Amino acid sequence: MDIPFIIFLITYIFISIGRVPFFRVDRTGISIIGATLLILFNVISINEAYLAIDYKTIIILFGMMVLIANLRLSGFFHILLNFIVKNIKDPKNFLYILVFTSGISSAFFVNDTICLIFTPFVIEISRKLNLNPKPYLLALAMSSNIGSVATITGNPQNIIIASFASINYSDFFIKMFPITLINLLTAILLIQFFYKEDLTLDFKNIDNQSKQIKYRYNKALLIKSSIAALLTIILFFLNVPMYIVSIFIASFLLITRRIKPEKVYNLIDFSLLILFICLFVIIKGSEKSIIFMDLMSYMKNIIDTPLELVISTVILSNLVSNVPAVLVLKEIVNNLTIDQNKWYYLSMASTLAGNLTIFGSIANIIVIELASSKVKINFLEYIKIGIPLTIITVAITYFYLSLF
Repeated sequence: MDIPFIIFLITYIFISIGRVPFFRVDRTGISIIGATLLILFNVISINEAYLAIDYKTIIILFGMMVLIANLRLSGFFHILLNFIVKNIKDPKNFLYILVFTSGISSAFFVNDTICLIFTPFVIEISRKLNLNPKPYLLALAMSSNIGSVATITGNPQNIIIASFASINYSDFFIKMFPITLINLLTAILLIQFFYKEDLTLDFKNIDNQSKQIKYRYNKALLIKSSIAALLTIILFFLNVPMYIVSIFIASFLLITRRIKPEKVYNLIDFSLLILFICLFVIIKGSEKSIIFMDLMSYMKNIIDTPLELVISTVILSNLVSNVPAVLVLKEIVNNLTIDQNKWYYLSMASTLAGNLTIFGSIANIIVIELASSKVKINFLEYIKIGIPLTIITVAITYFYLSLF
């Protein structure tokens, strides 16, 4: 009996579903149980499990979470949202500003966080301006996924890929940022096409007072966290090792007299960090499986071109989610000699695949769930844009990488 494969298969099935039927166990709990079973059944030792963890990825994620937590507490994102509000002139203008602001912000501050902060704002301002919030909520989710392709810190799977493949920040940005802007424009055009009747409201009779959103900010923390964010980005572009920069900035921000540490810790997604740690262990354990290794060999044999890699990545990312898909595929991609851009193909396909369905990325789920009490967006309404947007953006990026 291939115990490693059974544990791997059951764990990944429940991770893709997001829960265990009849039990209150989430993805993090599932991953903990899976990793623990591998150790209990002597598939891997404690030491092997420890060595399997990519500590650089975990450190980068933690450091970015501390930075983002401080920016949130300072009021930085509310100031950014207020900038959007002040510049809204008509529904189409709102759509353009929202897509590019959320997309570019997602590139530097992780897409899930942007969706978490922007969703209530989108609902509030849409209601104040008597707009249908659906095109804007869809724009937020989809643009955050697209925007996160632009940098290593845009999403967790990019961090994993860059750490494993030793890609530096500036090279990644130079390669992926231009095509990201084109893909954001593509999202706007598609949303305009499907919601053209909702984007024709005349704003002449709506005064600026109705567009105002109340917010507070902490001036001292705002200055400190903004400087920290700017310094982080500069050091990343100077190709200083990202894990060193991240832990240095996090440590610097934790030195404070004004903010209680608990407020920062409450905004850190420790469950996500634990999920990643356990996924590293699970993938390591799966390497002891005969069936799993045979499947990997089969995939290596069928993936002979960049296009086959992209299609395989899109499919697997929607079956088990993008981060688990990347962890499974990274060893295969590492051994491929198909193209010097192979890691960029993996990055863009696993990320843009998130726009295919509601369950394609955590960012989508955050937007849909946060809005669910006031706005209902069903599966079919999402995929009428999600499917063509995914196909078009993946195709555009594929041809772009093929040419350059």
